[in-house]
Amino acid sequence: MTKSSILFLISAAVLVLVISVFSLSPASPDGPARRKAVVVELFTSESCSSCPPADDLLGRLRGAPAAGGAEVIPLEFHVDYWNHLGWQDRFSSSAFTSRQEMYATRFRLDGPYTPQMVVDGGQEFIGSSSREAREAIARAVVRPEEAEVQLSFSAAGKLSVRVKGLIPGAAGEVMLAVTEDNLSTSVGGGENSGHVLHHAAVVRELRTLGQLGQLKDGRFETEAAIQPVRDWKLNDLRVVVFVQPASRNARPRSPGPQCPEAAED
Repeated sequence: MTKSSILFLISAAVLVLVISVFSLSPASPDGPARRKAVVVELFTSESCSSCPPADDLLGRLRGAPAAGGAEVIPLEFHVDYWNHLGWQDRFSSSAFTSRQEMYATRFRLDGPYTPQMVVDGGQEFIGSSSREAREAIARAVVRPEEAEVQLSFSAAGKLSVRVKGLIPGAAGEVMLAVTEDNLSTSVGGGENSGHVLHHAAVVRELRTLGQLGQLKDGRFETEAAIQPVRDWKLNDLRVVVFVQPASRNARPRSPGPQCPEAAED
């Protein structure tokens, strides 16, 4: 990617501490006033028959009006623990499974399950429940913003990340996610065999940019190189930068992964 593929700011707001979103495709930098961002994570799998309704819901949440004028920032994580059920999910990653296991520990669950939604890192529920999603977003949007992030290109063409307003000494991690929209898969095996599944905001890459525990002035700065893989579509990519509490190592508890029926509401 060259510097001519400059990132244009879409929004900047807070997730847990702070979040900012860029698009990797050219767009007008002028837009509506900044809205409070609420991150909605979906843990899903193409091998789980209960997941397609949740995948569809995540896509609708981003474009639908939300309580308090919230801007929903979707992150669709594909886990890998259902890949033995007759279909290999090409978007799945053990790293995304580990992230869900962290939430299983945080929420004191028996283990991970799909589909699962997590709103702003603090509320979880069956990912196909539109009612619970709307209610969770409404609760999250009233949380005060605690910090501000600024993203730009450095002279070297790297993404420059600046965070200010953080609580000095507070433990946390600055995270970067690259997502891709408008993806679909014709499933040839497993529970969803014969169906075409559509996905939005699929997380293609997730990495830690830095730790916050040693900050004394409430500021964090770093640079990151963004290197799209050959089969990623530039026009459908976004970069999300957010701060989360320090993660803890976790393992799923018995009885292990579950795939509950899709919620009805």
